Amino acid sequence: MQGQVPDPEKLKANLAKLEELRVRLMAALARRRLTNPDLSGPGSELYAKAATAYFTEMMIHPEKLIEQQVHMWRGTLANLSQAMTGRAGEAPAARPDNRFRSPVWDANPYFNFLKQQYLLSSDSVARTVEGLSGLDAKDQQRVAFFTRQFMDLMSPANFLATNPDAIEKALATNGQSLVDGLENFVRDIEANQGEFAVTVSDPNAFEIGRNIATAPGEVVFRNEMFELIRYAPTTEQVHRVPLLILPPWINKYYILDLNPENSFIRFAVDQGLSVYVMSWINPDETYRDAGFDTYVEQGALTAIETVKAFAGAKKVNAIGYCIGGTLLAATLALLAKRGDKSVKTATFFTTLVDFDAPGDLGVFIDDDFTSAIDREVAEKGYLAGRMMARTFSFLRANDLVYNPAVRSYLLGEDPPAFDLLFWNADSTNLPARMATEYLHYCYKENRLCRGTLEVSGETVDLSDIKIPFLAVATRRDHIAPWKASFSGLKRLSGKKTFILAESGHIAGIINPPAADKYGYWLNEASAGDLDAWAAAATRHQGSWWPFWAEWVKAASGKIIPAEKYPENPDFPALCPAPGTYVKRRVA
Repeated sequence: MQGQVPDPEKLKANLAKLEELRVRLMAALARRRLTNPDLSGPGSELYAKAATAYFTEMMIHPEKLIEQQVHMWRGTLANLSQAMTGRAGEAPAARPDNRFRSPVWDANPYFNFLKQQYLLSSDSVARTVEGLSGLDAKDQQRVAFFTRQFMDLMSPANFLATNPDAIEKALATNGQSLVDGLENFVRDIEANQGEFAVTVSDPNAFEIGRNIATAPGEVVFRNEMFELIRYAPTTEQVHRVPLLILPPWINKYYILDLNPENSFIRFAVDQGLSVYVMSWINPDETYRDAGFDTYVEQGALTAIETVKAFAGAKKVNAIGYCIGGTLLAATLALLAKRGDKSVKTATFFTTLVDFDAPGDLGVFIDDDFTSAIDREVAEKGYLAGRMMARTFSFLRANDLVYNPAVRSYLLGEDPPAFDLLFWNADSTNLPARMATEYLHYCYKENRLCRGTLEVSGETVDLSDIKIPFLAVATRRDHIAPWKASFSGLKRLSGKKTFILAESGHIAGIINPPAADKYGYWLNEASAGDLDAWAAAATRHQGSWWPFWAEWVKAASGKIIPAEKYPENPDFPALCPAPGTYVKRRVA
């Protein structure tokens, strides 16, 4: 870091601006709404269990404590020696850490010591937590997760006094970066009624229907739960059997249509498929009593029947993404129970139907959190989308919380114009009954997988589903771990095709062929032992989309001229795509 010559006048002006912003910040914080603290962290019982396990471990195995302390002392002495001699140390991290990308972290002895000591402390704490044998598996996972959250928070990169980039920029700009950063922070606090929620994407960079969610189409049906969008053909011929997409309702559907280059919807239409997408309502308190059966009956089943009627088809092919896939599986099981063969094939994107091993999300599925959520939704009538968005963000806290906060607040940078982050911030609410049933019936009681879930008066069983299906899971999924996804879907009785894609819950799915970015593994043998299946799978470079397209087109019926696939007078166009529901924001 080179010395900067400050401009006294600019520095004085910026100090005055900081004082004005401080007053605004205090006023914004004073308007903070009272919230249930149980929604923000685990109950005290978990901490008591962890403390008891730690002291028990100390008494029974004191050698472990001594070994950990020696490891810490040795590392600290090495870091001090390196700092005193001006030599850079070797970070214990297995892969590059984006928090410490600046060369100053290695070149400057002081900042190098801070980094090395932080990494050493994080490693020592992780070792201590891993060694707590007095906890059951779930409590062990929860303690490890929330400990990691605390250690991520305490990174020196997250604080002005210990972030070399922030200090250097503040000096170079006579404090202007600090003014801009505090302005950004105050803006976020004001916009969120006194609560902390970093803006990760420029909210003015995108407009739904103008430069995001722009695939041409029209809304041909609307009820209280969803709008049905029919997309305009782009080929001279189309397949007769239509394709219906059931997106998740805890996010908006246009993750599948961010822009023309990465739009799965446009890709599917370009394959000569007749594509329909459900765009779910963003519910408010008036939807308090909408539950799982509401989403099945007034959602999935209504959409299936509407698409069949519009297209004059006897069957549809269906895609379910994330919780939309969970809904699709329950709907297929109900149709099977009723002897209804309206769905010809199913595709599942990152879908859980077995919730026994939900990955890191499982740390929030315990009595302390779920009881707090039950009370929250009973009072409000819905689970706020911002709460779910915050939970999902903290599953990848460094990428989705702390790094954006550092850029915005410490460096004073404007949020980037990034379509994926814009979508991620465009959260949706969950009706009270649906939130309660989803948490209890799926995550806590695993009813769908165990064959005890009741839908519309029928107890449904996944093994009744005998249609062919293709399932795509992603290798680094933090929401629907691939093994849990595949093991649950193995319970379906139809012919199975499994694809394991690279990357995570979003990037592994939104992976257009032109990007040639991530590959996938394919093994068309039955996935018995999942580790053995993955070991025998063949890796293919590039997107899995073309493989899926050939698979679904083989089940999409004969090809007819697109002009002979007319508008249906029984379903007049209500408005152009993307419709009205997707634009609805609820405070």
